[in-house]
Amino acid sequence: MYTYFNDIYLNLLPVYIVFGVFMEEEITESGDSLQSSSCCFPSGVFHCGPENITVTTSGYIILLTWQDDPSCKSVHDVLTYELEVLIADKLVHYEEVAVTSTQIGSTHSWNWSSHLATECASHMLKLRSRFANCTSQWKLEQTVPAAHNHSDLPEVYPRDEVFQVGSRATFCCVVPMGEVLDKLYLVGHSSPKWNVSEINSYTYALTVDLNKASMTSCTDIICKTNTSDNGACAYIGYPPADRDLICETRDFQSVDCMWTAGRNTHLAIGSPTTYQLLESQCAGGSNDRCSHKMQVVSGEWNGTLIAKNQLGTVVLTDRVDLTKRVRMFAPQNVTFNSSNVRLQWEWTTQMYKDLDITCQLNIIDGERHAERQCVGVGLNFAVLNELIPNWTYTVIIRCGTTQHFWKWSEWSSSVEFHTMGDVPDPLDVWTQVKDSQTIITWKVPLPTQSHGDIIDYEITWTPTSKQQKQARVIHPKHSFALSLDSRQDYVVSVGARNKYGSSSPSTITIPILNTGSGGVKLSRTQGSNSGFNLSWSASQTATGGYIIDWCPTIGPCTVDWLKVPPNETNINIFSSTFLLLWMPAPEDFKDGVRYLLSLHACTHRAPVLLERMEGYFKEKLIQDHLFTLKWKQKNMDVEVSWDPVALEEQSAFIQGYILYYWDNISRVMNVSTDNSHATSLIAKNLQIGSYTFTVKANTAVGQCGATSITATLNSLTDNFIKAIGITLATIFVLLCLIVILCYRNWECIKLKVYPPIPMPVLKDKWSTSLTKQSFHSVFVEMSHHTEEEFMAIPELHSKSEAPVPDFVDQGNVSSQTTNGYHKMPVEKLPTSSTAIPCQTPLLPPPSPPLSSSLVKDGHLNHSFTLNSTDTSVEGSNGYQPQKQREQPEVPENSLPCVLTYILLPQVPSE
Repeated sequence: MYTYFNDIYLNLLPVYIVFGVFMEEEITESGDSLQSSSCCFPSGVFHCGPENITVTTSGYIILLTWQDDPSCKSVHDVLTYELEVLIADKLVHYEEVAVTSTQIGSTHSWNWSSHLATECASHMLKLRSRFANCTSQWKLEQTVPAAHNHSDLPEVYPRDEVFQVGSRATFCCVVPMGEVLDKLYLVGHSSPKWNVSEINSYTYALTVDLNKASMTSCTDIICKTNTSDNGACAYIGYPPADRDLICETRDFQSVDCMWTAGRNTHLAIGSPTTYQLLESQCAGGSNDRCSHKMQVVSGEWNGTLIAKNQLGTVVLTDRVDLTKRVRMFAPQNVTFNSSNVRLQWEWTTQMYKDLDITCQLNIIDGERHAERQCVGVGLNFAVLNELIPNWTYTVIIRCGTTQHFWKWSEWSSSVEFHTMGDVPDPLDVWTQVKDSQTIITWKVPLPTQSHGDIIDYEITWTPTSKQQKQARVIHPKHSFALSLDSRQDYVVSVGARNKYGSSSPSTITIPILNTGSGGVKLSRTQGSNSGFNLSWSASQTATGGYIIDWCPTIGPCTVDWLKVPPNETNINIFSSTFLLLWMPAPEDFKDGVRYLLSLHACTHRAPVLLERMEGYFKEKLIQDHLFTLKWKQKNMDVEVSWDPVALEEQSAFIQGYILYYWDNISRVMNVSTDNSHATSLIAKNLQIGSYTFTVKANTAVGQCGATSITATLNSLTDNFIKAIGITLATIFVLLCLIVILCYRNWECIKLKVYPPIPMPVLKDKWSTSLTKQSFHSVFVEMSHHTEEEFMAIPELHSKSEAPVPDFVDQGNVSSQTTNGYHKMPVEKLPTSSTAIPCQTPLLPPPSPPLSSSLVKDGHLNHSFTLNSTDTSVEGSNGYQPQKQREQPEVPENSLPCVLTYILLPQVPSE
């Protein structure tokens, strides 16, 4: 639509010009008549107007200059000039410029910033004068021509322009003839209100709100057509925002000024900020520092700094007496004297020799720093004392004025020196009881305590009633085991030795009873990420302070400890850090390890144990498969049991146990206990089937140590039958074992049950032929003879004063008759017997045969007496039979094991 009306306008333009000239003549004529009637000019025409008009442009800026017509000198009041600006024949700006009577005749100027770059479209300017009710003709119509694109690429305007964040800018794109605009945009910016307007058939404009600064050098504006693209660069940033100007002097020959830079302008390339101090450019202004050569004198001085870029200007001032703002240079050529550590330095500015100077010495001891100060007029030396012997130090120095102190100087160059050695510091000694030994241990001196290389340690111990004993321990070993008498007190001293001598001995008293905690109760404590935080009640006995020692509860350990002043009742035991400046750091605590911590009171004699605590620096989850599970069915309940958990397997405090169990349909149930010493849990009212049981330990870090077992529950009848079967099988197995054992050891059992019969000793009327004739055993055949068939055997009686011999004979005695030998029952001999060992022959030897004189008419002779005091037989007539001969072997047809003892006839006492 816009293009259509533009074509009509171009076609009608000649007609308009002709018509305009005609109308202008008429208006001029009527105007002359009006002016002649209303203006006080002789000719009746208002000739005062602008002349010598010039127009210059730069980007968005239009500058217009002109002069007054000579006829304007007759105007003795304010003369007004009217200005109109048209873009594409559309009025976009109107403004009036007032010129006073004193300014008439001089050159006037006017500038205006267009919202559209002058390269984008033609700008038409109109200028005329007005006085009272009279106006001059529009004598000037100056057109600022637009740029024409003669290249094959689209061109974007303005180029390399500087904009402030928050402003609105309009960019245009002039496309080549025959091409169509595709896209016009600003990189990194977007807004739903953006619109591209068409100025003419080949120029398009984009208006943008610039709400973001250029992050790099500039921001690109891109124009794309249907065949090509091109762009331009815009710098978007801020005006300067510097503040807080402060000036000082260093050598009284110049002034140095510093200020605080404001926010980043983001215009380091497009419009860098320039700085001017005392009307002199600052070469180092970008570093927020500027210097100016001048003679510094006492009195107030005004310093002015101007910071400027294309978007704005900042003026900073500082009013100060520079003689009260002296920042000294660092000391130069610092040296030292090793014998007394005397530091000395020089000044390069002569005026410093008359100043009252305060110097600060930073003494660097490894990772530690110490500061010392010294004061004096023209100060140029310092003496250091109380340094660590045999130690390397590094010292740096800075100085400032004592009166009207302003700032410290820079640090001097560092100087390094090494102090002389000395004897070691006293050792930190402690004791530990292991089994029956007392371990004296001490901390290896730190380099700051040894004052030289340690050679060895000397240990002496003195009981109350004996002489002193001593021993030496070669460095780096730092413990010594003593076997002490627990019934005596001991005083143990330990000293360290280096090439400069021995340290003062450190002593500790070992009391009579030093075997443990006694009645001290063991409590629990919990560590944290920083260590163990311990607190306790103050003890009146702790006149020398407190000692806290700790050691892992399980496994071998070397005790570690810390000393606490008497006025302290709480402490943090850190890992790998310094607790206090006077306390060395302990060894690292380990997660999941249980530690035993003991609190002792230091008295004038031996340490007194006050409290014991047990805890973890940090608890860890216990590993799975912790338990060894067993299960037992009781009716329809299942008891799951386990062995107590060993301390070495506990990486956290166990607070109880929980038993999970589920059947085949995965219905999970549980039962738990808070008893940390429990060893079983019961799952009740279960059904017949298979169950999975899992036991876990409850700890502060969660449930852990999971261990599972599977069990199948049977009915009670099945269990009863199974129990009976197991019992019967057990009995059968036991019987079989008994039978086998009896069979294999039958002969031994037989000799135990039926010991051998002792051989009777005969006395008095027995014939000597008793030992010469053969004596046949009498066998009893219980299964072949009746009672009438047995032959009565006379009983052998012994006198009371002659006891029966203390042995028995397992042989058989037979009786001889006229019809031959008859087997007769044999009764047990009422005498004591001694069992024959199982290694003796299985068959006993037969008894000696009876003499024929003992048998008369088929009966035994009753006149004889047993004598148990000798193996020989003495008859009634004083006959002494010969000693017993070796017993002959038993006939093969004899029946062993079916034996009875022969009862010998009683001999009446006389």
